[in-house]
Amino acid sequence: MNTLLEVKDLCVKYGNIEALHGISFNVNEGEIVTLIGANGAGKTTTLLSVSRLPPPEAPKVISGEISWKGESILDVPPHEIISKLHMALVPEGRHIFGNLTVEENLKLATYARKDSAKDINGDYDRVFSLFPRLAERRKQRSESLSGGEQQMLAVGRALMSKCTFIMLDEPSMGLAPLLMYDMFRTLKKLNQEGLTILLIEQNANLALKFAHRGYVLDTGEIVAQGTSAELLANPEVKKAYLGG
Repeated sequence: MNTLLEVKDLCVKYGNIEALHGISFNVNEGEIVTLIGANGAGKTTTLLSVSRLPPPEAPKVISGEISWKGESILDVPPHEIISKLHMALVPEGRHIFGNLTVEENLKLATYARKDSAKDINGDYDRVFSLFPRLAERRKQRSESLSGGEQQMLAVGRALMSKCTFIMLDEPSMGLAPLLMYDMFRTLKKLNQEGLTILLIEQNANLALKFAHRGYVLDTGEIVAQGTSAELLANPEVKKAYLGG
């Protein structure tokens, strides 16, 4: 398996607070890998560090390495993470543009694409096929969508960037169970079609049943790792994160 993303001994600070204490993990091509852990464990910080898309109070990498296909990306600007490396982040809270329509939100994600209008139109069709509700609401302002529909739009927007590697931060948050399982079925289908996925998910049971491998983060450190089956059977993981 080809390694796409490799994180080695990564330490990250917010101001004087060290959020990550030397974590290491990797994601191979075609995999679904999940990071699980309690709130404040450092999961979102990890995705922000990888994506190079910092919040207003930016996390600062103080040591370690983040590599993509064997090359460091620590100095790669955020727009090139998307346009050249074809990595996309679906952030916690979705961060769609509420005053724009569904179609306009999707169109924004194509700004850096150099391929043909035919290819781009084909990807609109693909997104609307994956998420028929978005097709029904394509001319609707996105602020009027339900939480589940907004999550569909956030994933669809990432797909419109022509990403081959997608990072998802709490995609099930606020979703009714039926919509949550629909979302994960769609993501599984995309993975089977070749999309590599790095997932943060508060619902550890769901995440591990969905993913191939996982890492457990606890206060900025990786305390367990393995295949999903191994982590589901791990007594300490079961006790701390799986309610058993």
